[in-house]
Amino acid sequence: MFCFWLAQTNVSGQTLALSPLQASPAAYRADRILIQPKPAAGPATLAGFHAAQKIEVLQTFEGIGRLQVLRVPEGETVPGLIAKYQRSGLVEFAEPDYTGRVFATPNDPKFLDGTLWGLNNTGQNGGAVDADIDAPEGWDVFTSASNVIVAVLDTGVRYTHEDLAANMWVNPNDGTHGTNALAGTIYPSDDSGHGTLIAGILGAVGNNGKGVTGVAWQVQIMACKCFDNLGVGNVSAAVACLDYARANGARIINASWGFTNSLALSNAFYSVRNAGIIVVAAAGNTSTDIDVNPTYPASYDFDNILSVAYTTRNDTLGTNSNYGATNVDLAAPGEQIYSTFGATDSFYFSNTGSSFAAPYVTGALALMLARYPEETPQQIIARVLSATDPLPALAGKCVSGGRLNLRKALSPPISLTAIPAVGGAAFQLRVAAGPNRTCVVEVSANLAAWSPIFTNTTSLSGTFDFTDDQPANAAQRFFRAVSAP
Repeated sequence: MFCFWLAQTNVSGQTLALSPLQASPAAYRADRILIQPKPAAGPATLAGFHAAQKIEVLQTFEGIGRLQVLRVPEGETVPGLIAKYQRSGLVEFAEPDYTGRVFATPNDPKFLDGTLWGLNNTGQNGGAVDADIDAPEGWDVFTSASNVIVAVLDTGVRYTHEDLAANMWVNPNDGTHGTNALAGTIYPSDDSGHGTLIAGILGAVGNNGKGVTGVAWQVQIMACKCFDNLGVGNVSAAVACLDYARANGARIINASWGFTNSLALSNAFYSVRNAGIIVVAAAGNTSTDIDVNPTYPASYDFDNILSVAYTTRNDTLGTNSNYGATNVDLAAPGEQIYSTFGATDSFYFSNTGSSFAAPYVTGALALMLARYPEETPQQIIARVLSATDPLPALAGKCVSGGRLNLRKALSPPISLTAIPAVGGAAFQLRVAAGPNRTCVVEVSANLAAWSPIFTNTTSLSGTFDFTDDQPANAAQRFFRAVSAP
C-alpha cells in the first residue's frame, strides 16, 4: 500500500502518458493486431485504409461492433501499425493481440485438498479466508527459481524424498547435495526430520502430482547439516555450513534456529552478507520479545537478514511465536504446516513454529531473485517488506506489521501517469501494475488523509484508465494508486 506517483489536477497536461505498449511488459503476437472501428467509419472507407496499408483482415466479429483481427504486413511492426490506425480517426482503439496463459494451480494432492492452508486459505478447518500468502495469485506471476541455490542449514535433508529429489542442488565436483559439518562428511542426511520439513515448505517440487508443493515449484536446495537428530548443534558447525554455502554459490540461507550471541557466528554471518547472500532467520518460539532478549541470527542488525515470526490460520500471532518491533521483520504462516518429512521417501508430516514460517519467506525470496535478477539483496528485501499484508495482530510486533504476501512481492510496482488533456478533455490517469491486478485510486487534499475513489482490475495489458469528473477549477487534489487489500 505505497504511493508511486502523485498528480495535481491543474498540471495534468504537463506529464507525458505511457502508451499501452510502454506501460506493460505483457507479451503479444508480432503478426497481428486488433481494431474496433468507429460506428461512423463506413466499410468502404475502412477497406480503403486497409488496402493502403497492405492489410489482410483475418476475422471480423460483426456482433462485437465489427471488431477486426488484422495481419501485420511484412516490414511493419505492431507498435507502428497501431499508431497508424490510432491517427486515422477510423477506430475506437487499436491494440496488440496480447498473449495470456492458463492460471498456475499445481496438481499436488495436499494443495488441492486444502491441507496447505498457508498457501491458500479458503476458510478450511476453521481458518479465516485469505489468511495466507496468496500463493496461487503469486504463481500466476512466477513459479520457478530453478537457477537459485538455497542453503538449508539444519538437521540435513532427506534428498531422496519423492517431492524433493528433483529440486536438490548437485555439487558439480562430487555429485553430492551439500555437507555434514557435524560428521565432517559430504552426506547431509536428515536423522531428525526438521530440515526436510523446511526444505519441502520452501521448495517441494510443484505440479508433480505428489504430496505437497513448495512456495517455489523449482529451486536448487543445498543441504547443510549442522544440527543432530535432537536438534542440537554448535557454533563451529554452523560457521562451517555458512562458509560452505558462501563458497558454493548459495543466494539464500534458511536458518530456522538460534544461539546466544557469538563473535565467531556474527563474523560468519557478516561474511555471507558481504557475499550478497540473503539470510532468513526464524524468530523463535518462546513467546519472547527478542528486542529485549535477543536470539541469533534473528537479532543481528545486518541488512541482509530477515527475521520471521509465525501466524495462525486465523491471521493471529502464533501463541508461542517470538516477536520484536525492531528485531523481527515480518510474519508468515507457521501453525500446523504440512510438508515433506525425513522418515521415508514418501513420508509427510505437520508441525508448528517459526521454523516453518521462515521457509515461506525463503521460497518467496527465491522466486523474487529469479524474477528480478539485477536487484541487490537489499532491494529484494525491501520488496518483501513493502508487500506484506498488514495485520492488527502484528502491529508493534514486527517491523512491517504484516504477513508475507507472495502475489504483491512478485508483482510489478504500481505506477500512476497523467494522460495529457486534449482541448477541454477531462483529467485522466493511467494505472499500470501488471495484468489482472486489482488497484485502488485514492485522492487527498493534503497528502496526509487519503480516500479511495475508484477500484478496478487491470487488463491483460496491465493497465486501466481513470477519469476525474471534478470541474477544472476544483481545489487542488493529489492522487495515488495502491494495491487492493
